[in-house]
Amino acid sequence: MLSRRDILSGSAAAALAASPLRAAIRFDETGFPLATAEGSATLFVDEEDFAGVKRAAGDLAADIGRVTGADAVFSSRADQARMVLIGTLGRSGTIDRLAAAGKIDVAPIADKWESYTIQTVRDPMPGVHEALVIAGSDKRGTIYGIYDLSQNIGVSPWYWWADVPVVKRRSIHVAYGKYFQGEPAVKYRGIFLNNEAPCLSAWTAEKFGGMNAAFYARVFELLLRLRANYLWPAMWNNAFNEDDPRNGPLADEYGIVMGTSHHEPMNRAHKEWTSRRPGNGQWNYLTNRPAVQNFFREGARRGRDRELLVTIGMRGDGDTAIQGTGGIRSDVELIETIIKDQRRILMEETGKRITDIPQVWVLFTEVLKYYEAGLHVPDDVTLMFADDNVGYIRRLPTPEERATRTGGFGVYHHMDMNGGPYSYKWINTNPFPKIREQMNLALEYGADRIWITNVGDLKPLELPIEFFLSMAWDPKSVTKDRIAEWTVLWAKREFGASHAEDIAKLVSRYAKYNAWRKPEQMRPDIYSLENYREAERMVALWQRLRQRAEAIHDALPDNFRAAYYQLVLHPIRGCCNLTEMMVAAGRNARFAQQGRASTNAEATEVKRLFAQAHRIRDTYNHDLSGGKWNHLMDQPYIGYVSWYQPIQDITPAVSELDLEDTSRFGVAVEGSVQSWPGYYLPPSLPMFDSLHRDRRWLEVFPRGAMPTTATVQASDPWIILTEARAFSSGKEDRRYWVDIDWAKLPAGRHEGAITVSDGTVTMSDSAAQEAISITVIADKASSGQMQEAKGCWGSLGAAFSIPADGYERTIAVGDVRWDAIEDYGRVEAAMSIFPVDAESMPDPTRSPRLEYPLFIGEPGRWTFDLITAPTLNINPNNQLSVALWIDDAPPQIYSVFSPARKASEEFVGEAHDHDSRTDMRVVPFTVDIPSAGRHTLKIAMIDPALVLQSIIAYRDPLPASYFGPPSMRIGEG
Repeated sequence: MLSRRDILSGSAAAALAASPLRAAIRFDETGFPLATAEGSATLFVDEEDFAGVKRAAGDLAADIGRVTGADAVFSSRADQARMVLIGTLGRSGTIDRLAAAGKIDVAPIADKWESYTIQTVRDPMPGVHEALVIAGSDKRGTIYGIYDLSQNIGVSPWYWWADVPVVKRRSIHVAYGKYFQGEPAVKYRGIFLNNEAPCLSAWTAEKFGGMNAAFYARVFELLLRLRANYLWPAMWNNAFNEDDPRNGPLADEYGIVMGTSHHEPMNRAHKEWTSRRPGNGQWNYLTNRPAVQNFFREGARRGRDRELLVTIGMRGDGDTAIQGTGGIRSDVELIETIIKDQRRILMEETGKRITDIPQVWVLFTEVLKYYEAGLHVPDDVTLMFADDNVGYIRRLPTPEERATRTGGFGVYHHMDMNGGPYSYKWINTNPFPKIREQMNLALEYGADRIWITNVGDLKPLELPIEFFLSMAWDPKSVTKDRIAEWTVLWAKREFGASHAEDIAKLVSRYAKYNAWRKPEQMRPDIYSLENYREAERMVALWQRLRQRAEAIHDALPDNFRAAYYQLVLHPIRGCCNLTEMMVAAGRNARFAQQGRASTNAEATEVKRLFAQAHRIRDTYNHDLSGGKWNHLMDQPYIGYVSWYQPIQDITPAVSELDLEDTSRFGVAVEGSVQSWPGYYLPPSLPMFDSLHRDRRWLEVFPRGAMPTTATVQASDPWIILTEARAFSSGKEDRRYWVDIDWAKLPAGRHEGAITVSDGTVTMSDSAAQEAISITVIADKASSGQMQEAKGCWGSLGAAFSIPADGYERTIAVGDVRWDAIEDYGRVEAAMSIFPVDAESMPDPTRSPRLEYPLFIGEPGRWTFDLITAPTLNINPNNQLSVALWIDDAPPQIYSVFSPARKASEEFVGEAHDHDSRTDMRVVPFTVDIPSAGRHTLKIAMIDPALVLQSIIAYRDPLPASYFGPPSMRIGEG
């Protein structure tokens, strides 16, 4: 169990985004006494200050109470000996007078966006002996300063939304000094509540009576605690401003900039249009312009006195493509007309200059093609590029575009999706390194005006939401080399220091594994049962994760377990269970094909795991925090057959066999889906390679209701057999590991056999057969080959893989270089080009490159598949090209977005559809290697933004699998 000291030592992990207070909070007796055993400092906010500031100050008073057990109190006058003075420059007379008198320094934040300072001051005014001053450059600046203090004294932003407990303290002190926080990197930072049925809709209906002001007050507070400022509200069957007329004014009071989604222009929810049917006619600007314009006008009028970011443009009815005019040119002209009319309406209804009204045009799905076709949008409008719905940005601004557009650029990102290329709505599948890599591209390419991410129901995406918003606030706090540090800080803040590193690894790993194949895309045949022990390795990965997660859960104090279940244990249990179930369903299908008696045990196991999935769900919905989160895990995720979610989870299909009362046996071998007796070709194991020292397996199993008595024998002493339990739910299935005693073999290729027999005669292809003979071939390298191959990647002839960071040498050109992205994708570290906006280099011999040592046992034609992230063509001037060659041969260049491949590789193309599901792209090269022995593989940059994860090399057809062969450096296995 954790001690109180363990909890206390980590609970002040501080704000995860940049915080000037990170090292300033003390829980001893040094510094400004915010709270002591005698009581808390009195809070003061000028009556003239913003209502949102006063409300947030009330949260601070409550947060002090959450920590100390007694809420802080307010005074209507600044006349107490020890005070916290809170206010906004230009709005608070008290703060302005302190600044004018030189009592506080506000020069670093004056006239800045959302900036603040926190300062301790001696004798700031008559009657006040000392004060802690929180001063903001504007309304949100002050609010962020308030919540920064709250978080640093130990109140998580998720204290309500994830039941994170607050550690009690006897006192709170702030180190004397001045603390400043400047402007955020991204001006507008927010989330989109979307795809909200069945979970969020049912939960809000039960807990709040709908998506009303009581619900949104919770959302607004969370956003401000996370330093967000922008929201697209839920809209599937909701109309933010009409569902509860208090919603809009409340957002403005809190300080949340409201917008509407990519297909809902002019501050109007689409439901506001559909709820007025049929009287308002069709959503068609060509045929129903007056009604549509009036709809726009009402939205502009309603929001004229609020802080809004107005979505402009127009799509079709219900998030579809706009009804076309017959050609791309006329469609462009129509949308230009719509935008011109919308801007005129905005000016008429608000009385403001159009440049004083923030506007955004979202280039989502087909809308991008209109921009690429030359559609002109006034320069003061922000152009928001979109990702491909699975987190890879489709396009970013060019230097020429950045030079002319005063409205700047933004990104619409997805952590949740209902639609193409497929839906994923159940659980977090968003690893931090991927988010950071893509959003860093956005920053470096100048898309920094608006970031918004689709978060579905909000829960259970707490972690990626906070990471995304932390990066938007201060990218330096989450550089590619500080992601692990950020995650440990998060774990310390939520659960204390004792298990923080382990918890950080757990949450990083489960998101990483989920990104390999999102749960909704899991199928029984995804992971290979026959090759590379892939399926069992995946099950083992998840089971180890679950075992560690459950051990930490059991060690945590009771009051931490609800938060831990939501943030850590539930996704790991759920996804481990899903992987076990799908692999069991895969075994069921394979075993039925092989005639295994254990087919029936696998069917039973699938049904057991399906029921277990719902028990895991019900714990979340019904048991946590007295049922507080009921319905938030209602999302079906098992049994997708198209992009659209199933009505309810569907058990994977299973087969059962009618077993005869016999003891017949069967044999299956690694590398084959077949079984014996029964298949016409004799069985053989994949070749053994002394450079890799692999072990292989065969399995012997009953084909009837009775156990088999089969024995397994090797033909030669260099073949070593070890009996173990099979990778099967059947208790009678046995696995025999096959190893080679290489010391008993000379160099060269050798053949032996393994015989399986029960002493009876069986029939195979109508021929009598007393035993099954399995061929074993072992290829042993000579001592010279071993010496030459040591430290290389390669083989005597079989397929092999190389991790991207397994290079021997990296060559930079100036400051342009290949550098590692830790914990990215399928590997421990991927490699990419930095700076990410480097100029392309068309000559690969003069560009940054990676060099890998190879040993090739057999010359000839080899294929080298570069496994890369499925990055899209963010720069339309490039083709995402890369070069590869061996030794001094001429380089080959592969362009992912060449004219011949572009349509397939781009969003919703055939290749993109595949790559988005596997979360990787294969970039193939075929090279002739004329001689066996040691060689150098060279991979060189042509264009930036490509992320290299691994290289798979093979001469013969590659065995079917999801990941390919595991990597192993020769001499290190």
